[in-house]
Amino acid sequence: MTIDAATRYLSLHSLTTFAHVLLVRDDAGEPKTSTYGDAERVILSPQSQRRADRIHLRDEANLGTGPLAAHAWGVRTREWAVRVAEALRDEHGWEAQAALEMARTSLRGVGLNFGSTPNTAFLTKVMVFAPEKTGSTLAQIIQEHRPELEAWATAVADAATAAAEAKSKGKKKGKGKAAATADEAMDGEADSPEAEGEASAREEKVAPMPARIKSRLICGLAPADAIDIALYGRFLAEVASAGNVDGAIQTTTALSVEPASIVRDFFSAADDFKIARQRVGTDFTDALARLNAAAPFDAAAPEASDGYALDDRGAGMTGHQNFFNGTFYAHSVLDRVQLRRNLINGGMSPEDAERAAQDAELALVTAFVNAVPSAKKNTTAAPGTLPKLVLAHVGPRPYNYAAVFEKAIHRHEGVPSLIAAERLLEHHAMITRKQHVDPGTVLSYDIATTKYLDGLRDAGNLGPTEVDHPAELSPYCPAGQPA
Repeated sequence: MTIDAATRYLSLHSLTTFAHVLLVRDDAGEPKTSTYGDAERVILSPQSQRRADRIHLRDEANLGTGPLAAHAWGVRTREWAVRVAEALRDEHGWEAQAALEMARTSLRGVGLNFGSTPNTAFLTKVMVFAPEKTGSTLAQIIQEHRPELEAWATAVADAATAAAEAKSKGKKKGKGKAAATADEAMDGEADSPEAEGEASAREEKVAPMPARIKSRLICGLAPADAIDIALYGRFLAEVASAGNVDGAIQTTTALSVEPASIVRDFFSAADDFKIARQRVGTDFTDALARLNAAAPFDAAAPEASDGYALDDRGAGMTGHQNFFNGTFYAHSVLDRVQLRRNLINGGMSPEDAERAAQDAELALVTAFVNAVPSAKKNTTAAPGTLPKLVLAHVGPRPYNYAAVFEKAIHRHEGVPSLIAAERLLEHHAMITRKQHVDPGTVLSYDIATTKYLDGLRDAGNLGPTEVDHPAELSPYCPAGQPA
């Protein structure tokens, strides 16, 4: 399929109703909110949505069920030095500590900075998004240039030692004369600017990493054919020449179409031993036998506690957590031209890039429909939620419909999700008429919304084509032929 100016952008819109969830939190653990239009709204950050989509894409690929199963992926982590060291050890027989030190020194040589505490000494200060095979790729380059890199690493270490000694001597200037004299005698030389200058000169004489090796290592960090880097992009300020990628996906902050509805939920947790004692009304120190008994009196009563009394009153612990309810408008855009450009720049042929781009688009629309941030999933089951309405359409530019909900929908007006669907589709009908764009496709997982769509269709007012499967939202999957 040819991507021309009129079909460059695929705009995706959804309305999803969540009940009693906490999909994203601020630094205080509270739901994120923002005042928009005439009311305060609950919001879902773009980062949480994008991560949910990316994890869904990869999980589907790992299961071999998605269109991207055969494609390479990226990994975003601070642990690349550890991964390179593992490859040096396992694939090239290096001693573990020597591998760690060489991996860190080599990555420093290309411009990456590391933490300064014992726990972060081998972690880069920023996360680096690179192809999943980067650890092995960089290890192979280091192995091929081992003698030269070891000599360079030794020079770097010597320079660092000299600089540390010079700095230590500089601190002695503030001491008294007697103490300074004693220190000088202990060091065997006078504390002088000449000594500091000599140390600095030694440090400055250390050559940077050999250019040809540095160039190869930077190429090893390049995005290559990682499909998620082509989709979401990356920015690596510390190593600009490593190949920054403009993402092909735009994501807006999802917002509730109604005023913020936050519930302060009080909870109590039971202590199993305390409950076991409460069942028989006796203060026992060892209630395990009664806890495991089929009936409260099936087990013999243990001896009473000796020297202290156990309190059987109340719950084991109590607390509170805020949750929210509401229907959220979410919006993402795929720049179909940028995606192909990223894939070609990563080394794909135009033919391979076209196939990969089509696979990525089919997978993306499926993730947009199905992916939900997983925070508090065990106590909310939020990932099981499906959207009530999804709208997809192509055009010469992105179309963000968030302004449709500048006026919040209040409950006395009716069901917020249904009113939101009416507003969204009416606005889209106006845009398609005035901008002369294709009306696209629409998908619903809600009975009331489906009946509303049926009414529009019967009246001849339903512009988008209704589909039954997420992949059909993409122009690459004709209606009636689910991927």
